[in-house]
Amino acid sequence: MSLAALTEEILACRLCAGRFAATATAHAPRPVPWLSETAPILVCGQAPGARVHALGRPFDDPSGDRLRDWLGVDRAAFYDRRLFAVLPMAFCFPGYDAKGSDLPPPPLCAETWRARALAAMPAVRLTLLIGGHAQRWHLGRARPVSEAVRDWRAAGPGLLPLPHPSWRNTAWLKRNPWFEAELVPELRARVARLLETVPA
Repeated sequence: MSLAALTEEILACRLCAGRFAATATAHAPRPVPWLSETAPILVCGQAPGARVHALGRPFDDPSGDRLRDWLGVDRAAFYDRRLFAVLPMAFCFPGYDAKGSDLPPPPLCAETWRARALAAMPAVRLTLLIGGHAQRWHLGRARPVSEAVRDWRAAGPGLLPLPHPSWRNTAWLKRNPWFEAELVPELRARVARLLETVPA
């Protein structure tokens, strides 16, 4: 199946319609796939937030601004599908619970689509694992995010675990200055090297 056909299937997915209707937000599914056959860098996050659900573009929010700063790229580069693909653990906004907190990504989404989407993106050379859900899937075991990120050198070739760039993690960043002192420069260097390999 072509990537275009797979994307159309994902866009039409309504497997979680009942689940989303039962949340505090009572919203309808709106998958936000951002896949690429040629991008060398894959961003694996958790799930779209409410703003991304409304706009239909991944990381088009303050979290995305912080992520792009970590990567050392501007919006034009980040949204160039020759360069970056985005594959969250769930393609749709999961909604909020009664207390206004983000619900976790429904496992059904990854079980249904993830293997097919990964197989359709053969050019990926660097996979960024943002948050615990993506880290568990790709690293094969559950670990606290802080532990997985601190142990980033052991993640394996082509994998780099990161904390979520949400404003909620600002306190974590202040408590862990090594992240911006050690890991962010490594991240920027890897990204820059890969982007140099993509024809203009």
